[in-house]
Amino acid sequence: MELIDFLRQTQNEIRKEYQDQMAQPGVESPFPELIFTDIVMRHMADIGMTFDDAETCHFMAKVSGHNVRLSGYAFSEDGDQLDLFVSIYHGSDELCHVPDAETKAIAGYCIQFLQKCVDGKLSSTLDQSNDAWQLVTTIEQSYAELEQIRIYVLTDGQVKTRWYQSRDVAGKTIKLEVMDIVRLFNHWQEGKPRDELQVNFDEVAGGALPCVWIPDEMGEYDYALTVVPGETLRFIYEKYGNRILEANVRSFLSQTGKVNKGIRDTLREQPERFMAYNNGIVIVADQVRLGEAPGGGPGIAWMQGMQIVNGGQTTASMFFTKKKFPATNLRNVRVPAKVIVLKQTNNAQEEMLIADISRFSNSQNKVNISDLSANRPVHVQLEKMANTVYCPDGYSRWFYERANGSYKVMLEREGKTPAGIKRLKDAIPPSRRITKTDFAKYHCAWLQRPDLVSLGGQKNFAALMTMIDKDTERYGDELNIETFKNYIAQAIIYKKAYKLINSLFPAFKANIAAYTVAAYSHLYGNKTDLAEIWNQQGIEETMGNRLVSLAHRVNSLLTESANGRMISEWAKKPECWDYVRSKIYFSAQGKKDDFSHGEIA
Repeated sequence: MELIDFLRQTQNEIRKEYQDQMAQPGVESPFPELIFTDIVMRHMADIGMTFDDAETCHFMAKVSGHNVRLSGYAFSEDGDQLDLFVSIYHGSDELCHVPDAETKAIAGYCIQFLQKCVDGKLSSTLDQSNDAWQLVTTIEQSYAELEQIRIYVLTDGQVKTRWYQSRDVAGKTIKLEVMDIVRLFNHWQEGKPRDELQVNFDEVAGGALPCVWIPDEMGEYDYALTVVPGETLRFIYEKYGNRILEANVRSFLSQTGKVNKGIRDTLREQPERFMAYNNGIVIVADQVRLGEAPGGGPGIAWMQGMQIVNGGQTTASMFFTKKKFPATNLRNVRVPAKVIVLKQTNNAQEEMLIADISRFSNSQNKVNISDLSANRPVHVQLEKMANTVYCPDGYSRWFYERANGSYKVMLEREGKTPAGIKRLKDAIPPSRRITKTDFAKYHCAWLQRPDLVSLGGQKNFAALMTMIDKDTERYGDELNIETFKNYIAQAIIYKKAYKLINSLFPAFKANIAAYTVAAYSHLYGNKTDLAEIWNQQGIEETMGNRLVSLAHRVNSLLTESANGRMISEWAKKPECWDYVRSKIYFSAQGKKDDFSHGEIA
């Protein structure tokens, strides 16, 4: 596929989504720009460039003589990191070039949005009914606690410059980056998103890293042992964030926290002993260029496709310890590193090798306490069922992504050719791919725990794993086909609810969806025929109407009970679900329910 084909495919996807939303009764005309923003943000979340549950939010205004603009935002699960998005959307089927001057101007509007939030000038002029109100007040009130802020310019055009010099807003460094259609195409079609992860050690470490180089002429990889300066590791994490961590390591890190107390204390108090105390990190790279290290001998001068498959907490601790305690001196810190340089030319085999290296590296220390839980029986059984149980049409099926990236690996391994991949996508479309965190989201919502779902993908997943470990009566037996089909039916309900909600509400869609599904389960769960939903691979119109009515009621209840708090934060509290559940009324006689938006049939 060429770039122009990819552009037109993307525009067609946006137009179809626009038409689908317009076809729903009572829906205001959506902004195509926001549909584009949502598509790109979801992709960025998938590869670790931003956080789960990113929200679109269209805001344009002039405040104190300055243009301000926003298209979306995403908070980290802990609420200490913020990404802001602003889009330049043309909607053209022909490639448009976006001048750097326009990119910088639009980024400047988003910087002004942030500045006016911090100054309190936006909250003083905005009506509380405005879609951006809660975001504005949250930034104003919690700005001091934010550890990292990034601004991304998203565009369906082509730019010349994708990285800009950081800016300062109220004493915090704001990173600026661009995701244009070419970069998006490179991510989705031509290669691996990690191709962008390039490190020139001559520049960031003052010279090549001294190493012991062990080539393997006949094997799958070359091998090296080296030592990475702490300041260099901090810089790499600052530049690339969680993207530098392999996907399973990202999952672990988000559950355990970014900073290990022991690592932090050693960095601050005994930095010269760090190498003696720390187990080191394991790095996988697609390419390495050797040079001469300072003082002679071989050294690693450059690396492309760098992924840390073991040592994510060590890496993140370098960055966050220095950020929280600026006096920390990382110049004398040295981190031992094992480097594996891949030689595979087959992408599918390469991804499988990376996953295996990550799994075995982490299984040899206590990282496997948490998730590297892909091998838990429930996930193995779900994957097995998904691979063997076909939909009622006898042709298509669902895909359970037990290991991160395995859907892509499956397409490349079994599809082999573009035509073969297309046939596979017809039979197992991306819309039927379910990740481990997706499963946890769908299932916990149906279990009536929207507060857990609102914690975010990884924390909700960890909570479900704990529930599964404790509830042996429900989860102890071997997974059977009926239970598998029920799980898929729960996924169908959630995905349909989210699709309906996506076009109805401007913000907090993920929270509204989780609470709506939980409320539906609370009211109608015992009467819902999950087997029929599996058979139809969809829901009846009556159920869709109920979900819409419930969503309106849920949105009102979330708003009124939040008392000015950010809904996404309030929704994480069990007390929030207690309130919503207590206000959702159900007539056992089948009469009109007490909802403010229509009658539940």
